[in-house]
Amino acid sequence: MDSSVHLDNVVMRFGHFTAVQKTDLKIESGEFFSFLGPSGCGKTTILNMISGFLDPTEGAVHIGGRDMRSVPANKRPTSMIFQNLALFPLMTVAENIEFGLEVRGVKKAERKKASDRLLELVALSGSGKKKVSELSGGQKQRIAIARALAVEPQVLLLDEPLSALDLKLRQHMRAELKEIQRKTGITFIYITHDQGEALTMSDRVAVMSAGKLQQVADPITLYREPATAFAASFVGENNGLKGTVKSVDNGQAVIDCGPLGIFPGKQVGNISVGEQATLFIRPEQISINQSNQSAHIEAKIEEINFEGSYLTLNANTDCDRSLSVQISSEQYTDALVPGARTTLSFRPEDAVIIAGGDHV
Repeated sequence: MDSSVHLDNVVMRFGHFTAVQKTDLKIESGEFFSFLGPSGCGKTTILNMISGFLDPTEGAVHIGGRDMRSVPANKRPTSMIFQNLALFPLMTVAENIEFGLEVRGVKKAERKKASDRLLELVALSGSGKKKVSELSGGQKQRIAIARALAVEPQVLLLDEPLSALDLKLRQHMRAELKEIQRKTGITFIYITHDQGEALTMSDRVAVMSAGKLQQVADPITLYREPATAFAASFVGENNGLKGTVKSVDNGQAVIDCGPLGIFPGKQVGNISVGEQATLFIRPEQISINQSNQSAHIEAKIEEINFEGSYLTLNANTDCDRSLSVQISSEQYTDALVPGARTTLSFRPEDAVIIAGGDHV
């Protein structure tokens, strides 16, 4: 069954405010797709257009190849899990799961069979008679998933469902969600501002800012090859060095960062000599006191944070530019102390130079 979702040049305006700029995007059947961005970027608005709670100002939503413009929310082949889960506290677990089926007139025996099967799927077999108040936070998440799946949607929409959980439980539930999606083969569309969630679970991620798609890519490409300055700065830790492009040649660029120095890097997109741009280099791609690398910055260590398998160093350059460096614990020496002078270096092939970057 085709469970693809096509946002066909959709635009969403509220009065004079454009919440979602023109967006053309195809989400494939059986894909775990995430919209990632800060609060107010338009990602939940997109989810509401897919579900039918909002009608696009322009364009159309297609699900399974069918135009949804004339289809109300309760008739669409979608199911949604809200941030607050919206479980019914006075119902048992089984009654919560069966609720959508009961509304559709499904017989009691069939509802019971469905709830038992779904409880097994979410690893809560035998919990049907419990009250919602007896469940832990993670168990409530699983029941919300089971209830959403009970109506056999083609597309499951998830609006930041893990945000209320503590870190350890969130990490556990990421794996649970991905496994459930793999078992069911249903198209999952996930909304989050947490890059860890998006990168861990998704087949592809759409990074959004101010109602506009900045980049759509698989997690590895998104991290290693950001397409815009916003994507580079929002996804993962990054050091952004602003400057003026000095040269562009065959996919390589050189940027003049003033007192910091002149640095080479990989060209991203269209950039021209004389244009303002930003060089991005990840903290883990910066080395300390490595003379065999061609880009060097003199700095003073301000702070060292031990984080188990690695250390994060905050260093300050002579022109008062703060940089973050990540090294493995094995690289630590007694010479790395606050106040010590050091040389930070990186390989040009590990850096990207992207036009703009005013927000960096």
